[in-house]
Amino acid sequence: MAVSQPDIDRLIDAYLSVSTYNFKDYSIKSFMRRIEKLMMDNKLDVEGLINKITTDAIFVEQSVKDITVNTTELFRDPKIWHAIRYRILEKLKDQRRINIWHAGSSTGQEVYSMMILLNEMGLLDKTNIFASDINTDVIDTAKKGEYIYRFNLDYLDNFNQVVRQNPYNFDEFKEVPYSKYFEIDKAKDIIKLNSFLRKKPVYFKHDLVNDGNIFNTKFDLILCRNVLIYFNYELQNNVFDLFHESLFRKGTLVLGVHESILGTKALKFNKKGLYYTKK
Repeated sequence: MAVSQPDIDRLIDAYLSVSTYNFKDYSIKSFMRRIEKLMMDNKLDVEGLINKITTDAIFVEQSVKDITVNTTELFRDPKIWHAIRYRILEKLKDQRRINIWHAGSSTGQEVYSMMILLNEMGLLDKTNIFASDINTDVIDTAKKGEYIYRFNLDYLDNFNQVVRQNPYNFDEFKEVPYSKYFEIDKAKDIIKLNSFLRKKPVYFKHDLVNDGNIFNTKFDLILCRNVLIYFNYELQNNVFDLFHESLFRKGTLVLGVHESILGTKALKFNKKGLYYTKK
């Protein structure tokens, strides 16, 4: 069910007419694909979708959740986590307090991965963990900390690579049991993070496009991975300004493996391999 650019413009205006959700600077191709899927799933044409958006507030909230992308996993991209552990957190270990923001935290696996690393380094108790997403459903999932075991089975290898092994010294190996951080119930097909991890983060509903820094603090480390690829260049730059303003001096920003800071905004950061530091 294809939609045209004029249709997309009308749909964006429809959302703006009844809410604060502004998709004008989202990647057009990505937004168009999700609108087409939304129409197909709800058996609506463009006119029907516009009518639904402008007359049904509950549908607006649900459709925004369907449009926004939420995919993550435990210790996704182990090389990034190696850099976080041995290059970023190592430099923060002597601070009295550490502030970390997971922007676009989705269902929470990244947040739990970070806390596991912090705990292994003895830093968890002195770290403030903030996590945010525009989608309240995924925030609820993150708070619960319960996932399908079969879906996460391959991620146990990620855990081994990041928590048990040292990529800079393969002679070093830590016997860290999975039960230290999560319970696996194969019969129920569930993997659940332990309660001391679930209680730690503070979660917020947050729109990177409109909300600014709502946390009343600055951060030593911000992670925003695989979110900005769905924004156009102008909107990405606005978000980079937000992150720059929200970081302490020499604070660190971690993006997704296919994301980067380009143009004049890159002058505000020093790129260090897989991450950026504020100038």
